[in-house]
Amino acid sequence: MDLLYETLFNGLAIGSVLVLAALGLAVVFGLMGVINMAHGELMMLGAYTTFVVQNIFKAVVPEALFPIYILVAIPLAFVVSGLVGLLLEKTVIRRLYGRPLETLLATWGVSLILQQFVRSVSSAFALGLLVTVVGGLLIPRLTPKAWWHQRWTPLLGSGSWIGSGLVGIVVASVLGQQRVLDQPWFSARNIDVTAPTWLRGSIDVGAVNMPTARLFIIALTAIALIGVTWFLQKSVWGIRIRAVTQNRSMSSCLGIPTEKVDALTFLIGSGLAGVAGVAVTLLGSVGPNLGGNYIVDCFMVVVLGGVGKLAGTVLAALGIGVLSYLIGSGSLLLVWPAMPAGLNELITFFATTSMAKVLVFALIVVFLQVRPAGLFPQKGRMVEA
Repeated sequence: MDLLYETLFNGLAIGSVLVLAALGLAVVFGLMGVINMAHGELMMLGAYTTFVVQNIFKAVVPEALFPIYILVAIPLAFVVSGLVGLLLEKTVIRRLYGRPLETLLATWGVSLILQQFVRSVSSAFALGLLVTVVGGLLIPRLTPKAWWHQRWTPLLGSGSWIGSGLVGIVVASVLGQQRVLDQPWFSARNIDVTAPTWLRGSIDVGAVNMPTARLFIIALTAIALIGVTWFLQKSVWGIRIRAVTQNRSMSSCLGIPTEKVDALTFLIGSGLAGVAGVAVTLLGSVGPNLGGNYIVDCFMVVVLGGVGKLAGTVLAALGIGVLSYLIGSGSLLLVWPAMPAGLNELITFFATTSMAKVLVFALIVVFLQVRPAGLFPQKGRMVEA
C-alpha cells in the first residue's frame, strides 16, 4: 500500500507540471482558439530566466539570500515569457486570427527561431534585436496618424519593420566587432539549475517519501490554478475575456476593447508557460529543445479535458501524469503483481517513458472516438460559433 501511495504521489507531481504547462495553453487555445506551437519555447524562456536569476544571485546577492532566488525567478519568468508572448501576438498572431493553418505554421516557425535564439544569442545580437523591435513598435506612434489610413498603409507598415530590421542588423554588426559582446550567452548544451537548500530535502509521511521540490511544484500549481480561476471568474478583465470568448462581435458593440482583451489573454497564457518553465528546472536539466518535450502533451491535455475548460485541463493533466508514471516506471507491475499474464506482458512492453507515452496517447485517441469534445464539452454559443 505504501508503494501505491508513493507511486500516486510521484504521478501527481508529474501531472502538476503538466497542469502548469497546459494551463497557459488552455487560456490561449481554449479561450482564443489560437494554435500556438511556440508555447513550449515560452516554457523554455521561463527555464532560462530561472538560470539567469540563479547566476545573478550567485554573483551579486549575499550568499544568505541565495535560497530565495526561486521565489524571485517565478514572477520574472512570468514577465519575460508574457512579454515575448505579447510581442508574438502583436506582430504575428493578430494578423492571423481565424486562419488556424497559417497560425500553426507561423508559430511553429517562431518556435524554431526561439530555439536558435537561445543557442546563439549574444549581447550584440540581443541589442540589435531590441533596436529592431522598439523601432518597429514606435514608428507608428511617432509618425502622423493620417499616414496610417491611406491605401499605401500596408506598405508603410512593412517598410517600418524592414527599416527597423536593417538598423538592428547594423547595430548588431558594429557591436559584434567587440569580442566581449559577441560571445553567446548560452549554447546547445543543457543547463542545470541548482535548487535552493530548502527544496533539496524530503518529507516522510509513514513510509512514503515526498521530495520537497515536488511538493513545491504541487503547491505552485495549486496557487497558479486558483489565481487563474479567480481572474477569469471575478476580475473585470476576466469577465471581458469570457464575454469576448462567447461573442466577439457583440462584445465589441458593447464597448469592450477586443484587441486589448486578446493581447491580455495571450500575455497571461504565455506568462503561465514561463512559470511552468521554472517548475521544470526543479526536475532536471533543461535545454533549447525543452519545448518539444511538452507541446504535444499540452495539446493532448487541452483536447482531452475539453477546449476552454480549466477543470477538464486539470483532470486530464493529472490523469495523464499518474497513468504515464504508473506504466512508464514499471510501478504498476509492482503494485499489481497478480495481474493476468497477457496484461503483464503488455505492461512490461510499455514500461519505459517513451513507450508509456505512446500507450497513453493511443488510449486518448480511443477515448476521443467516444467523446470527441473531451471530458467537459462546451455548451451554449461557444459551440455554435
